[in-house]
Amino acid sequence: MASECLRVVENLAAVPAAEWNRIAGGDPFISHEFLAALIDTGCASSRTGWQPQIVLLEKNNKLAGAMPLFLKSHSYGEYVFDWAWADAYGRHGLAYYPKLLCAVPFTPVTGPRLLAAQGADREKLAVAALEMAREVSSLHVLFPTAPEAALLQDAGMLLRRTVQFHWQNDGYADFGDFLSRMTRHRRKIIRQERRRVNETGLTFRWLRGAEIERSNWEFFERCYRRTYAAHRSSPYLNLEFFLRLGATLPQHCLMILAERAGRPVAATLNVISGDKIFGRYWGAMEHIPLLHFECCYYQAIDYAIANRLQLFEGGAQGEHKLFRGLLPVETLSAHWLKHPAFSNAIEDYLERESAGIARYVDELNEHSPFRTQAAL
Repeated sequence: MASECLRVVENLAAVPAAEWNRIAGGDPFISHEFLAALIDTGCASSRTGWQPQIVLLEKNNKLAGAMPLFLKSHSYGEYVFDWAWADAYGRHGLAYYPKLLCAVPFTPVTGPRLLAAQGADREKLAVAALEMAREVSSLHVLFPTAPEAALLQDAGMLLRRTVQFHWQNDGYADFGDFLSRMTRHRRKIIRQERRRVNETGLTFRWLRGAEIERSNWEFFERCYRRTYAAHRSSPYLNLEFFLRLGATLPQHCLMILAERAGRPVAATLNVISGDKIFGRYWGAMEHIPLLHFECCYYQAIDYAIANRLQLFEGGAQGEHKLFRGLLPVETLSAHWLKHPAFSNAIEDYLERESAGIARYVDELNEHSPFRTQAAL
């Protein structure tokens, strides 16, 4: 008779990387290497409010499924905002934290969350997570795939829609070809922005994988910390994490360096997966107007076109991305709240919010920076 069990672990040390990655499906953000780096370096830990509670489904002593769960004592680093929900709980004398969260910490990227080859096993993981959530206030699954979101909705969770901005490669020959598809006004502004950065004497280098040396990682981490300091907040990640990322997932790492006379001034870190590029982190050692747009968007688009990548995700939020060629895309999350009255209230709220999101996306598309087909 086949044996089957569910268990919870607080790290991935005892889980073979090959077994985990087999069910993770090649997504670097959900890979054993990425998650273990977050946990082992202390970035996602009980100390930082991200206590790992990773569910493993094993059959005949082999890994058949997994779900990256975390017990959260706050809502930082999630990019699906529920602070108002927590505040409402508090005003009624109820504790919203701890809550149970399924996500890749600090990473607003859609990808698999119920890691299993079989649909029945994905359902078992969802049921297990909901049972665990009965010991706290709620369960939240952030940025699942559309099929997973449908499964979670069938299991009794509420769906929420948010908006990100993504760039699609429409077979562009080069950056000039990309600009030629835009309206004259937007094309003119982007050319002006790139020219102003170029006039500062900056040049850019694309470093991929093993080309990224330790000194580059150390410089990038200083830039990353400086960005958080400028916003009077604490960085989520540390140098140990970035070095670990470069050592274990080099094929997925792209660093873009801005330099003046050979001296680095700013840097961005992107993650590449298949034909997609994901903008993740950025920072600069001095303020240079418009450098953020050049480093984070235009250089990444340039790289994507040159290397025939099909999609660039610029991260969460930011209507300013629309005017630089990134179009609105709806993303999903799923939520379950133990308290019946709050669950009903949030269900009503999400219905209204979803209608508003649909209208918002329509309005954004009306202001697309691209010329209409009739104008081409």
